Amino acid sequence: MAHTETQDTTTRRDFLYIATGAVGAVGVAGMVWPFVSQMQPDASVLALSTTEVDLSPIAEGQIVTVQWRGKPIFISHRTPAEIKAAQDTPLSDLKDPQPDSARVKPGKDQWLVVIGICTHLGCVPLGHQGAYNGWFCPCHGSAYDTSGRIRVGPAPLNLELPPYAFTTDTKIMIG
Repeated sequence: MAHTETQDTTTRRDFLYIATGAVGAVGVAGMVWPFVSQMQPDASVLALSTTEVDLSPIAEGQIVTVQWRGKPIFISHRTPAEIKAAQDTPLSDLKDPQPDSARVKPGKDQWLVVIGICTHLGCVPLGHQGAYNGWFCPCHGSAYDTSGRIRVGPAPLNLELPPYAFTTDTKIMIG
């Protein structure tokens, strides 16, 4: 019968295996890091990803256009009459039914923020135009109401809502 003895002591060879593996792992990580890092957006792209807008200079009834990610954003400071007209519109009259309350932030009915691109072919509609005093796309005749909802014309959908939040009572962050 052969008798084997186990040895609990580590040898110099074990240490060299562990050290070589550790140096190899650090080397691989050092080579991979630049490839992963270059896939991150640079500072100029990150700066365009959000836009802060001060609402205090926008007069009631005025529509201001700002840029966000290369798109026009319409910020409308709606009058009480415009808010009432938008809220009183029956959903059955709309091509893309959506209540006005779903298009504004709670308690901030006076502020409507929409992406200013017609949902038909991507034109930029004109503000305070058309039969509904909202936006009108002169290219193909789409008319939107004071809530940015499509009322007539070939556009199939309401004006899109960008992601935005109120940072203070008079400032919003888009994006």
